[in-house]
Amino acid sequence: MPLDSSFVGRSYPPTPAYEVGREKIREFAAALGDDNPAYRYRDAARALGHPDVIAPPTFAIAFTWPASQQLIHDPELGLDFGRAVHGDQKFTYHRPIHAGDRLRSTVIVENIRAVAGNDMITTRIEVTDEAGEPVVTTWSMLVVRAAEVSG
Repeated sequence: MPLDSSFVGRSYPPTPAYEVGREKIREFAAALGDDNPAYRYRDAARALGHPDVIAPPTFAIAFTWPASQQLIHDPELGLDFGRAVHGDQKFTYHRPIHAGDRLRSTVIVENIRAVAGNDMITTRIEVTDEAGEPVVTTWSMLVVRAAEVSG
């Protein structure tokens, strides 16, 4: 059954605040194999004008993916995650993520379309700080493969 296109424009409640930890940033940078000192050392980040260590560009996935679960597990949408593959991901930063930030994520369904029997759903996640100021916007596209027809 195709995904319900009436979900386009729907947003989910903001997540509880995610507190960005310095050690989480260091672990993420290490997992990427990125030795940028601004991701590891406060003094290096401060020398670049930041208040604390900054996160690598893809760090936002660490806390926005769990936010996406609101949509993925919404029974009204009917998304069969077992048939889903990740099609695309992009990030637009309004400012770097710093250790100590407390960030909330709001998931918005931006597009649902069918292509060759597959459903494609694009979400936008708006990430804000405690003051409600934008930090990063992420877009993610899932391709939900068509169910196999036996015959």
